[in-house]
Amino acid sequence: MKRSYIGLALGALVAVGAALSLPSCGHSQKLVSLQIQPATFTFLEPYPTMGTEQYTATATYIHPPATKDVTNQATWKIDDGVVTMSTPGLFTPAQGYCGGGNISATVPEGTGGSSNIVIAYATVTVDNPLVVNCPGYGTQVELSVQVTGPGTVISTTGNIDCPPSCITPVAVGASVGLTAEPQSGAAVMWASGCTASSGNSCSVTIPTGGANVLATFQ
Repeated sequence: MKRSYIGLALGALVAVGAALSLPSCGHSQKLVSLQIQPATFTFLEPYPTMGTEQYTATATYIHPPATKDVTNQATWKIDDGVVTMSTPGLFTPAQGYCGGGNISATVPEGTGGSSNIVIAYATVTVDNPLVVNCPGYGTQVELSVQVTGPGTVISTTGNIDCPPSCITPVAVGASVGLTAEPQSGAAVMWASGCTASSGNSCSVTIPTGGANVLATFQ
């Protein structure tokens, strides 16, 4: 009887050791879902100051469970010419284009060769409201600031920090505050474009044709 119990115990230990030596689930790691972030993004500022947007691809696996950033491993595609890609997932608006498009990322599933893939989708929109045929055309106009002399001008909206950022789209009828920041003891003179001004401050109520403000530091 003792030998039987000893044999059973040894057999159980061998079975446990064999199970622990196997990969999780006994299968190769498999991709089960893929997600792109952000799911949607809109470029709103005038070309060429729209900047870039980085999309990332995140993969979820089983056998064993894992979540990985696969941005650099994914194959990225764009279904039209509204944006261009410089590095994986990094998109820039294409000059002269407006509208929306789909972005996709594909990654091999991990089984069955490269023909088995998982796909994720996101959207991107280029909407320059100052250009005819763009989706937002007519809702905004251009506010521009020109600076001469030793100083800068910033806006309450944060879009003007001139120089070098001297142009921004603004909604018709909006009131924008501008603040002059003189250098080297200079004083500012608001030469034109302000609806009202006092000292270093200028307020502009945006007309339908846009606004141009000239600040002279001397």
